[in-house]
Amino acid sequence: MAISEEQVRHVALLARLALTDEKVASLRDELNSILGHIDTIQNLDLEGVKPTAHPLESVNSMRADVIKPCLPRELALKNAPDTEGTAFVIPQIVGPGGADA
Repeated sequence: MAISEEQVRHVALLARLALTDEKVASLRDELNSILGHIDTIQNLDLEGVKPTAHPLESVNSMRADVIKPCLPRELALKNAPDTEGTAFVIPQIVGPGGADA
């Protein structure tokens, strides 16, 4: 499966990225190269190979869950560009959807 420039532009639009024509062509080539490598991997004979989530042994590296006092709401909202009551106001980043999206 090959990626077209139109598909790269569509994904860039969804990600709110402004790409030049040269960058679109470059990304198309890179994505097609990646897909080629994935095809190569999918064609490998993996019969009898044990599935792994990680190639190296790992241990739980999470920190202990310790309750600490939280930041006061007033202090958290102090440097916000826009607030409404006790909430942050953020710009809408997802459109209405539908056929025009």
